[in-house]
Amino acid sequence: MELIADILLVAGALGAGFYCFVLARRLRRFNDLENGVGGAVAVLSAQVDDLAKTLEAAQSTASSSTDSLEGLTERAEAVARRLELMVASMHDLPAAPPPKAPQGAVFKRHQAIDSEVAQ
Repeated sequence: MELIADILLVAGALGAGFYCFVLARRLRRFNDLENGVGGAVAVLSAQVDDLAKTLEAAQSTASSSTDSLEGLTERAEAVARRLELMVASMHDLPAAPPPKAPQGAVFKRHQAIDSEVAQ
């Protein structure tokens, strides 16, 4: 009976050893940097780093654009105030007399062409 128990114990140990060997090979293939998940993790990590750099660049560009737009907006508001003052001051001016008709001969270059088009 002890012999059978020892044989079963050795068989169980060999089976567990073989199972560990198979799992080690699978884990090695799983973590392979070229074909396995390890490679995918490495690629994703590199992409995350690239995206972080791109995001930082985009944020700095956006902040500089915001500063530039704020400056331009302030200038536009100042010009708008000046234009409003100019328009308001023009209401105070007297009305201009109508322009006088020209006296004497007036040279009209396209009169003949205009009359032909009208016919």
